[in-house]
Amino acid sequence: MSTAITDGIEVAVQGEYRPDRSAPAQARYLFTYTVRIQNGGTASARLLSRHWIITDARGEREEVVGDGVVGQQPHLAPGQSFQYTSFCVLRTPLGQMRGTYTMLRDDGKTFQAEIAPFALAVPAALN
Repeated sequence: MSTAITDGIEVAVQGEYRPDRSAPAQARYLFTYTVRIQNGGTASARLLSRHWIITDARGEREEVVGDGVVGQQPHLAPGQSFQYTSFCVLRTPLGQMRGTYTMLRDDGKTFQAEIAPFALAVPAALN
């Protein structure tokens, strides 16, 4: 699990290999990742957009940029949290994801909440 805190916003992520949705013989490794975003600060914030950087074991990099997460732009008051699960597909059994969420405070200030790097790994590939 990875965790980062930026301006009171804590982002914790856990990746998981899904063998039931993967096809290693075709170089297709599907991973789910569950993200928990918690507002530990004193001001509300809305998640506007995401920027993911996905890197496989060959060093091939893909960037994903878009509005919100899973079709939502959650607004988090102090003490509130939001959790979602999504997925990505790699061509190698090992990789990593990291990124940022663009957050908007109610006073109009925007900032980048860090998503610390986390591993995407087929358990057998770690041995």
